[in-house]
Order: sequence, then C-alpha cells, then structure tokens
Amino acid sequence: MEVSLELIVRSTEIDVNGHVNNAKYLEYLEWGREEWYEQAELHYNVFLGMGIQTVTVNINISYRKECKQGDKLTVKTAPERAGRTSYVLKQQIVNDRGELCADALVTSVTMDVDTRKGRELPNQLRKFFETNKSE
Repeated sequence: MEVSLELIVRSTEIDVNGHVNNAKYLEYLEWGREEWYEQAELHYNVFLGMGIQTVTVNINISYRKECKQGDKLTVKTAPERAGRTSYVLKQQIVNDRGELCADALVTSVTMDVDTRKGRELPNQLRKFFETNKSE
C-alpha cells in the first residue's frame, strides 16, 4: 500500500543556502509516515491497544535534488520489508516535475509499552509487508 502526501515548501523551511534545510526533509518523511499509518488505520491508540509503540531506529536518506520555496512536493511511503520486531518503510520525495528530490529507507521497531523491549510485529502491521514482497 503506497500512500502519498502533498505539501508546499514554505519560507520558514529554507536555510541560508536558499533551499530546504536537510533536517526538514526528515520532517517531511515523518509527515509521510504519519499519513501512511492513518491510511493503514494503525493510529497511535490502535498500537497502544495492542500494548506496543513504534520507534524509529534508523533513517538512511539520499538527498538527490534541492527543493526551494513554493515547490510542490509529494511524499510517497510504502512498505519495503519486515523482520521479527522491525520493519522498513521506503519513502520518496518527488517534486511536481516528477524529479526525485530525496529517497529514504526508514527502519522502525515495535516495542512493548511496559517493558520497553522489542516485541514481535503484530499481524495488523505485518500484513502490509506480506502483500508487498520486495525482498
């Protein structure tokens, strides 16, 4: 299940080099992941009901093209692969000219709310990766 989130680069997101600051791309990706969870109906309270939380443990991002104020961007998020307690979402930021501006693999783990230790992925989450076998 690929989910897209559209946004417009605002003046407050521009750094002294006249383009989007590198840290802002991480925020765009986070917004995209939140939209993916929403569309997957995996809201925060759903995870809490299962006694788990998700935690981002690694982001591997490649910056491909600068983005500037007023650019219309689309953040695409899709399941990439899943392990026992971790999973990877593949993300891309594309401008309205179809140019890839950044892409990333974001690894998260599921952890038990009480013990704060890793816990096996629930089927409600794992099912999205089983239908997208890209490994």
